Amino acid sequence: MFLKNPNRFNLIYLFMATFIFISFISRTILLSYSFEEVSLSLFDLIKVYGIGLFYDFVAVSYYVIPFVIYLIFMPNKLFNTLWHRRVVLVIYFGFVYAIVFNAFSEWFFWEEFGKRFNFIAVDYLVYTTEVINNILESYPVPLLMTVVLLIAIGFFVFYIKKTAAFESTFQDEKGFISHLKQGALLLLLPVIFFNLLNQQELTKVSQNKFNAELSKNGLYSLFSAFRNNVLDYDEFYKSEDINAVLKHLRTLQTTNNITFTNDSLKDITRHYENQGEEKHYNVMLVMVESLSASYMDIYGFDRHLTPEIEKYMHQSLFFNKLFATGTRTVRGMEAVTLSIPPTPGRSIVKRPNNHDLSSVGFVFKERGYDNKFIYGGHGYFDNMNEFFSHNGFNIVDHANFASEEISFENVWGVCDEDLFNKTLKEADKSYAKKKPFFSFIMTTSNHRPFTFPREHLSQPERVGRDSGVNYTDYAISKFLKDAAKKPWFDDTIFVIVADHNGDSSGKQEIPLNRYLIPAFVYAPKIIKPQTVSKISSQIDLMPTVMSLMNWNYEGKFYGNNILDEDFKERAFVGTYQKLGYYVGDELTILSPDETAHSLKVEKLTTFDVSYKPLEPNQENIFDTITYYQSASYLYKNNLTRHKKAE
Repeated sequence: MFLKNPNRFNLIYLFMATFIFISFISRTILLSYSFEEVSLSLFDLIKVYGIGLFYDFVAVSYYVIPFVIYLIFMPNKLFNTLWHRRVVLVIYFGFVYAIVFNAFSEWFFWEEFGKRFNFIAVDYLVYTTEVINNILESYPVPLLMTVVLLIAIGFFVFYIKKTAAFESTFQDEKGFISHLKQGALLLLLPVIFFNLLNQQELTKVSQNKFNAELSKNGLYSLFSAFRNNVLDYDEFYKSEDINAVLKHLRTLQTTNNITFTNDSLKDITRHYENQGEEKHYNVMLVMVESLSASYMDIYGFDRHLTPEIEKYMHQSLFFNKLFATGTRTVRGMEAVTLSIPPTPGRSIVKRPNNHDLSSVGFVFKERGYDNKFIYGGHGYFDNMNEFFSHNGFNIVDHANFASEEISFENVWGVCDEDLFNKTLKEADKSYAKKKPFFSFIMTTSNHRPFTFPREHLSQPERVGRDSGVNYTDYAISKFLKDAAKKPWFDDTIFVIVADHNGDSSGKQEIPLNRYLIPAFVYAPKIIKPQTVSKISSQIDLMPTVMSLMNWNYEGKFYGNNILDEDFKERAFVGTYQKLGYYVGDELTILSPDETAHSLKVEKLTTFDVSYKPLEPNQENIFDTITYYQSASYLYKNNLTRHKKAE
């Protein structure tokens, strides 16, 4: 076997073999975990493992770059010394430990998201304090690290003691030129891969998204996400002439009471006209972490996790076909605050150029409202404080909580009970100043590690996500009951909406059922209970609320009043790469390879969705392009600024 021949680069080949073998085991374990979701036809499995093997090789070719360079330049006279052997042993053990650790990390990421590492993992690497503490609070880390260590030691001992490759590494007496040639070939591989490969293309092995994800390599996907977490629409997506797009946008966005304020195509400022006396009700918008429609009996769940919330939903204006725009909290914040479809890549909340945008915060601020973004954690996470503080809100986060105001907290911040108690105090302050208030409240307790005061759970036997949902039910109900005792309650509108679904994974590229979220508006002295079954989006929520108060205002919003008779039912749903437009019984999807395709939604329930490919619907495709291309163009060219910031 060639690894027995004296060659210092045998160590690299040993590294590669170890990496590929562990990656194979990891892929098999992930496949077993999602066994019921994966397409198990022989041809599909061959593609998963064949393409997976190729990308494992691609990934390890990057991974070994530093050590290849090291081996090229290490002189022969030092190479076979005792100290150098020890250095190599340490490096090799560190390598094995790292890839075993990565395999374990991928397991937990897959369990949460049903995907290989992606841009979400990139975000998590940025916010190390929250993420590390979340891991420490969610899992038995000492035990897991011990298991990782033992497995790494097992691989290490096997390869060192049972293979000839390690010893042959130190018997190489070839000269520098020979080492340079062999090392240069190894270094050339990642250069070729970097310039020629597109993992997204090659891993389209199946319509089943689990198969596609399994064919990837997690580390390669992670570093690919570093490069591509902001996607330029014009470069990656199907586009049309921008003037034609902006002109068509006016056709799509003009309704009986919403009109554009001028003839300039690049100015999308619209005037919202509402009849009746303008009201300055207080507004409390509670964005609930991961409250999926599929957790609630009112959507057919039948597990009684949210009995209290559902009582309020029956007394409210309830939108039972409202869809989240994305799968992250910042997407929900972006949609509700800016009323804009999701642009590809990361949310605008996390981008640097996000100050003084056309935000609902400014609409309220112009009417003298005391606007506050209230969060129980540290608002630097996900750039939330930076975004809200420059778009019409004052910040109340963990730094503003006195020690006596905190009864329980974990890595994400104070429990929801403490958050809501603080919210009531802040409302009292505004009321004392005789100012109407708009509070944007972000909860966190329904998030892993699902730790909170458990004494009030109606189902204390519940654990994990179920217990988080049950605690959310208690905390929101208590909040509304406590608010009802306040002098400002009768003049307050409560808006309860999820940020995103609790589980975004699915077989399809965009599993539409995973975007259905609860949203209701509660104001017993102001709004009559009603269930509205119109397909709508998070971006429509605040225009609807402002219409309930009969406001005439201007904004560069894409959202409309859901209650209008001529409201066009549609929803915007997306991943960080795929952009979807759901209208009628069709879902149109734009992909970052400049393609668009149409799917017929044959079945859509809270728990499942099935599609049938359609001949491209050119009208819907043009509408989809119009919404997404225009939103990306206007943001990129600073045309979504608040009018006073222009």
